[in-house]
Amino acid sequence: MGLINGLMQFLFGDGRNIVAETAEVFRENTEKGAVRAADARADSLAQFATEFAHARSGLFDRFVDGINRLPRPALALGTIWLFVMAMVQPDAFAKGMTGLALVPEPLWWLMGAIVSFYFGARHQSKAFAFQTHVARTLAVTPTAAKPDNPALAEWQARDGQ
Repeated sequence: MGLINGLMQFLFGDGRNIVAETAEVFRENTEKGAVRAADARADSLAQFATEFAHARSGLFDRFVDGINRLPRPALALGTIWLFVMAMVQPDAFAKGMTGLALVPEPLWWLMGAIVSFYFGARHQSKAFAFQTHVARTLAVTPTAAKPDNPALAEWQARDGQ
């Protein structure tokens, strides 16, 4: 038994796993790769947080945001109201639909473009505001990058960086 233990210690050293070390030459260590990826994400969030950290919006901005929230509920409630009108006052509904049928097609295209641009710009603006809010919430003080590459650290130390 002692011969086998001695042979195993000779082949595999003092607790190091030669198979794992050799495999890392051909394939990345998944755990170390995940740590590097997490560090990169944390550094990106820290940079994003410092870039977009600014004061809250003022009274006018909040008022305009409140007005900008009206079109979507108005469109939804207006569509529901059309169904109610069709059931309650079919004659008035028919007159209204006849009037809409007389609207020229280019005007419909213009209305579609205006509504599309409004909601597209609103969506983009809100997405940006959400990302800014997340960056502020997760504000992390940026730390100096610690290279886990010994050769890089030695090179930076030699060049005085």
